[in-house]
Amino acid sequence: MSDLIVPDGYKSLLSLYETQLAISAIKRLFEDNLAQALNLKRVSAPLFVNPLTGLNDDLNGIERPVEFEIKATGTNAQIVHSLAKWKRMALYNYNFPAGEGIYTDMNAIRRDEDMDNVHSIYVDQWDWEKVITREARNEDLLKMTVTLIVNVICDTEIKIKEMYPSLITDLSRNVKFVTTQQLEDMYPQMSPKERENAFLKEHKTAFIMRIGDTLKSGIKHDGRAPDYDDWTLNGDIMFWNNTLNNAIEISSMGIRVDEKSLDAQLKKANCDHRRSLPFHKALLAGELPLTMGGGIGQSRLCMLLLEKAHIGEVQVSVWDEKTIKGCAASGIKLL
Repeated sequence: MSDLIVPDGYKSLLSLYETQLAISAIKRLFEDNLAQALNLKRVSAPLFVNPLTGLNDDLNGIERPVEFEIKATGTNAQIVHSLAKWKRMALYNYNFPAGEGIYTDMNAIRRDEDMDNVHSIYVDQWDWEKVITREARNEDLLKMTVTLIVNVICDTEIKIKEMYPSLITDLSRNVKFVTTQQLEDMYPQMSPKERENAFLKEHKTAFIMRIGDTLKSGIKHDGRAPDYDDWTLNGDIMFWNNTLNNAIEISSMGIRVDEKSLDAQLKKANCDHRRSLPFHKALLAGELPLTMGGGIGQSRLCMLLLEKAHIGEVQVSVWDEKTIKGCAASGIKLL
């Protein structure tokens, strides 16, 4: 199913060719500046993993990975949902010291993703991860890192607007930090997404913290797998999107689980069966480094900075007939 929003009077500010050039510029600028700001080194990453390792991201636990048989081995492989757990194993294998980390291009297929203006079954992110000390494993480090990422995004915006003066997006560097429980307390009658829209409409840039656990109301703000983010030290970077007149998530990130939080979250999520998987066994035994990391949406960032109405204007994917016809009738040119 798809849900298409067409802004009144929408028209792309860039031609198709200008859009391609601008996408390339955004990716170069942002990637280089992110690496410098967070002290990251570029590495290669897998498109698919062995499902028996436990390295694939299980998202909310209900999404079906794309799985296929390898003729030469007779075993199966899964196309990744994300690299949240793989990156931590990579840092262990590379023996990175505290304060240094990695980033990579992550390309995934999420076959069960709903389609709308910002969701596609094709996901492209900058996935990053860095080693931290146990002493630094706190909310102060999380907030400082969020601020660094937001500044890199805003610096990229300035450069792109210099290259394409027709763009008028004006993002705010002033990050408002708020927990999911505070949002529920402020807007008790709203759904989680409605709360995000209400808050971002006022504050423009925000980090929505503590995602994954149950709120006082008995519901979750949003789902998070129990085996990568610590639900008390994570969140989403969000901006107000003037083109669509709503909040848009650009990054999901957080300080990762340690032995104690993984144990607790596996119990809460009824996922104790994962304890026997190689990744989880190593983590529970204290063998893996303490890390923080996240994913930053490449197409979403391009969409936001180039003031596009649909993610299909900045990435090539497969769309349902309703979306194709609706975009064609509205002058939205899908790639």
